[in-house]
Amino acid sequence: MGARGLYVGRRAAALLAALLLALLAALLALAALYGRCRQEAPPPPPSPAGPGPAAPPGPAPADGGSGRRLPGHLLPLHYDLELWPRVRPGQAGPFAFSGQVNITVRCRQDTDAAVLHSSGLRSRGAAVVRGPLPEPGAALEVAGLRQEEAEVAVLELRGRLRAGRRYVLQLGFQGRLEEGVDGLFLTRYTDQGRSSMLIASQLEPTYARRVYPCFDEPAMKATFNIRIVHDPSYVALSNMPAIDVSEMKDENGSLWTVTTFNTSLKMSTYLTAFVICDFDYVTRTERGNKIRIWARKEAVKNGYVDYALNITGPILSFLEDLLNVSYPLPKTDLVALPDFGAGGMENWGLMTFQESSLMYLPSDKLTSRKAMIAIIVSHELGHQWFGNLVTMNWWNDLWLNEGLASYFEYLGATFVEPKLSLDKIFYDHVVQPVLREDNEIGVRSLSESEDKIKGSFSLMSLFDSITYNKGASITWMLSGFLTEKLFMRALTSYLKEFSFSNANQDDLWTHIQMVVDAQDEVQLPASVKQIMDSWTCQNGFPVLTLNLTTGTISQEQFLNKKNENNTDSYNNTWIIPISWMRNGSSQPLMWLDKSSKVFPEIQASESEYDWILLNVNLSGYYRVNYDKLNLKRLARVLESDPKAIPAVSRFQLIDDVFALTQFGYIQIETALELTKYLAREDELFIWNVVLLNLVPENLEGTLKNYEVYPLLKVLFIKMLMLWKMTILLTCWLGLQDCLNLSSELYAKWMDNPEYKIPFLIRRTVCCYGIAVGSDKEWNFAWEMYNHTNSTKEDKDILLSAMSCAKESWLLYRYLQYGLSDTLFSSNCTSIIILYVVTKDIGHRIAWEFVMENWPLLSARYGKELLHDVLKIMGRFVNTDVQIQELQVFYNTTLEENERVATTLLLEFTKFENMERRELLTKVANWLQKNVDD
Repeated sequence: MGARGLYVGRRAAALLAALLLALLAALLALAALYGRCRQEAPPPPPSPAGPGPAAPPGPAPADGGSGRRLPGHLLPLHYDLELWPRVRPGQAGPFAFSGQVNITVRCRQDTDAAVLHSSGLRSRGAAVVRGPLPEPGAALEVAGLRQEEAEVAVLELRGRLRAGRRYVLQLGFQGRLEEGVDGLFLTRYTDQGRSSMLIASQLEPTYARRVYPCFDEPAMKATFNIRIVHDPSYVALSNMPAIDVSEMKDENGSLWTVTTFNTSLKMSTYLTAFVICDFDYVTRTERGNKIRIWARKEAVKNGYVDYALNITGPILSFLEDLLNVSYPLPKTDLVALPDFGAGGMENWGLMTFQESSLMYLPSDKLTSRKAMIAIIVSHELGHQWFGNLVTMNWWNDLWLNEGLASYFEYLGATFVEPKLSLDKIFYDHVVQPVLREDNEIGVRSLSESEDKIKGSFSLMSLFDSITYNKGASITWMLSGFLTEKLFMRALTSYLKEFSFSNANQDDLWTHIQMVVDAQDEVQLPASVKQIMDSWTCQNGFPVLTLNLTTGTISQEQFLNKKNENNTDSYNNTWIIPISWMRNGSSQPLMWLDKSSKVFPEIQASESEYDWILLNVNLSGYYRVNYDKLNLKRLARVLESDPKAIPAVSRFQLIDDVFALTQFGYIQIETALELTKYLAREDELFIWNVVLLNLVPENLEGTLKNYEVYPLLKVLFIKMLMLWKMTILLTCWLGLQDCLNLSSELYAKWMDNPEYKIPFLIRRTVCCYGIAVGSDKEWNFAWEMYNHTNSTKEDKDILLSAMSCAKESWLLYRYLQYGLSDTLFSSNCTSIIILYVVTKDIGHRIAWEFVMENWPLLSARYGKELLHDVLKIMGRFVNTDVQIQELQVFYNTTLEENERVATTLLLEFTKFENMERRELLTKVANWLQKNVDD
């Protein structure tokens, strides 16, 4: 960090790197997504004639794909697929693609119709059904091709397909190629000062049907022969290595390149992948596996993808050795896309990433950036086994893909970045956030029954923190009580049994049980299925209550006791592994397998130095509610010798007591008693959880309006005297040193636009550099936002930073800019409004702007923007007059049924704000008594 390294200190800098990495990775990891397919008859050559008569297009695709299941009469064995995107460099559009797919199927039940998935595609030429194979020339007459709702196409036949026989379905198709992030999409970008285009795909969960007619279900695996026709100036990539590159002419005599790829392994349709681009790459070979990292030529030339190349092979080898299962492909491509909707996608042999997830600037010396890339790359590499080699049978068990990959991402990242405390990031970034979400009655369980995930169910809703973070947390707990050695042995057995196939969670439990039964070191209180189903098939999680005097531990579901809808009728119980320590010494694992149980070994003596700690290092997915006696003893330990309690357990203690306060289990004063020791706390991830609870992110802009702010300022400044705190906190507190530093670094950037503000503090420096500056600083940010070489990541930072201005006219001008289609893409307008409305001086300006421009905003965004703004405006609603003011506007813009719901929401928000004010008054009173001026 150069001369400014003294600002946080050498050790603190490393920890700050880990903390802010976690915060950044949280934004990217929400989306860490997406794995594999044989040959019978090649597709006919591309037709030199123009497109034939087109059938009507299918219905508009449902958002996120539907859970409509196919009847199962036909099982795909092999696809011969040709794709031809009709794109030339420099073309303005509109663009289209065409193709031909020949699907070899086995008939499992007699039928007179072939039902498969197709969405938004037009038929091209006549559909043909050949067979039964291998009879030469045999075919069935096709009566018609009918498109049904729910993304399904039906080939009606004038004969019957017979069970046990094989057939080939031949379908030509065409579709629109649009700019987007799903299906087959086009992206425009700038490279070396020139405008360019690329074509890429994102097919998970159910977007393969938008690209080619197929059996688009994860259990309908097949092999694939893929051929891509493309402009000669581009290179084409797919799951397997290219085996032939040839030329052909279209109906106009124009030359096209045809790239043919080797036959794939057996895989699901959502794992097929296509990239057509003008990228460069760097390459190395690891254990015979050819690894290439593709990116914009400028990025490759500058060495931005060298780090990704250096870690990909070692992580793959590490996972091969750990799991004792070889990576089965001969090549691995990773592609950095300038615009991509996910952090990464695990397509077998052709992984795609958002640029920022794969690029490391050699000039950026902060290792946290490397760690973020290592985590994301490791997640997608983990999928090569969990998701690609073995795929969940249906989306209800998506956690078998994403939860396990989210667990292995930390093992792989730790292997290549051992100096960083990635275990602490795991608790801060994975476990703690999902504990904050998984506590309401409406939250789903980790694994649902297949019957629930069907029909119009939006599959994209499953790609959430429950699937990723809870799945990883449960896996962490499982590995802990089994021991990692037994857990890996079970996973090896599971992977080998279901390679190139599908499994559900019961299959995993079976293989773990087999390993447990074959040894006698680890003894479980019930079957693996009984234990684990209590965690995966029930929503929520337990809170354990300890009575130190009697040695009793009881469990109940952790729910908000202040919410009248949370009744006692929810009697979920879990089989809970309890790791614990007494007076700093680890003790043997205990199990709670009923609602309450007495453990004589944890009864305390009368000595005030006799204390108990449960759930050591947050090894279990639950919270702990200690009685007052034990809490008092723990507080004493923290004040006298905080290191006697492990760092992760200190983190857990703080987070648990504040969560228990929020949900009505204990009083806020009890939680605050545990913060008295913080002057001696040197772990940044623990400070992060303290700040999260005392200064919630959604209150950062409004907390200054409460009397607690100056008291918190006194508290934190006292801590700063003893230990250098983060730049973000110190700027928020208004400390002049921090504001001066932000101005200095921002001015240095203005003097030399080539200068790079250190990545970890770039967002904070830009925000406060603009906040303490004038229109000169704001205008520079605007200029850099529009600079052609600005990365998407930098643009996102500047988009936020420009809302930090303290002058009203600048914020109003910014909002006006947001309305312009020529200055911003339409999706930026709502983001700008939401950024401004969260600021302490911006919420009123943004609200008046929304009211003034509602006709235009409503036409562009509908009611969604209004609902988003309302959620944020709710923080500022404290009186009936304010509610009435908002209500007048809603009465003129909302339908009658929406008005009722809005009124209720406003009233609830007012109640929440009153509760918050009451809570913060208690905090202020406690601080007045416990913090000296």
